[in-house]
Amino acid sequence: MIRHTVVFSLKHASGSADEQAFLDAALVLADIPGVEKFERLRQVSPKANYAFGFSMEFADQAAYAAYNDHPDHVGFVRDRWVPEVASFQEIDYVAL
Repeated sequence: MIRHTVVFSLKHASGSADEQAFLDAALVLADIPGVEKFERLRQVSPKANYAFGFSMEFADQAAYAAYNDHPDHVGFVRDRWVPEVASFQEIDYVAL
């Protein structure tokens, strides 16, 4: 199992319609074959520099690779992520 996570901040004002539109558009990622346990998360710790997170799981490396190459993922990154995300950190985990 691979847990794919990314924390990020948007260029949009907090609480804005543009912020919500981005978060809503991200739901397309949950419907990509192989994606399990998709979550959109809001950061609440004052120690962190990011406002949001996405978390999802994949059964194996093949499922993760298929997700990365899927047209819906590629389109989301190109059309929403690149123009709207101010900063991010991606971390992928496997269980020990």
